[in-house]
This record gives sequence, C-alpha cells and structure tokens, in this order.
Amino acid sequence: QVQVVESGGGLVQPGGSLRLSCKVSGMSISISVYSMVWYRQAPDKEREMVARIDRNGNIFYGDDVKGRFTISRDNAKNTMALQMNSLRPEDTADYYCNADYPHPFQWGHGTQVIVAS
Repeated sequence: QVQVVESGGGLVQPGGSLRLSCKVSGMSISISVYSMVWYRQAPDKEREMVARIDRNGNIFYGDDVKGRFTISRDNAKNTMALQMNSLRPEDTADYYCNADYPHPFQWGHGTQVIVAS
C-alpha cells in the first residue's frame, strides 16, 4: 500500500524559513511517472495547491508563494521537498503532498506549519 509521509513543519517566526519533505513508499515504481503537488489547508479554509512539479520538471506556483517557495523532487529516492522562505503568518496551515496525475495517492497526515512571532 502506498504511503505518503510529510515532515519538516514547525513553529517559525515571520520572515523565517522551513523545508518540508515528502516521502512516498510502498510503490513498485518510481514517482517519476507522477506529477507531484504540495497542498495546504489553513483553518476554516479549503485545501489549495501551493506548488506543482510535473513529470518533466515543469513547475507551477500559486500566486501567494511565488518567489518565496521552491519545489523540488528526487525521483531516485521517491521524495519531494518544499523550501519555504520569507514565511508570513498567512502561510500558517497543514501542508500535504500528493500526486495529481495520473492519479492521487491516499492522503498522508500532513505537516503543520505555524508562522507567528
């Protein structure tokens, strides 16, 4: 069974940085065939796409994080990362990783990011 585990969240002051990691395990194939996405869900809000990297390495960022966040993947290790710089209080949310093409995995538990002074 495919398992997705996010890590790296925590409490950080505004302007600080965090690096989130995502590990996909339990697959007989590499995540290289998947387009991978970082999502986040803030309290009382819907889950939203933060950044996406497709199978060819093409990258999309949400307007709110453009220029501050960097998505990357290591297909050999079945991992993905999200480097978050210049964090703002409005970045506070639970962050999740998943695939969206050709199909999503079962959701992981996410990792909580709190940006506060």
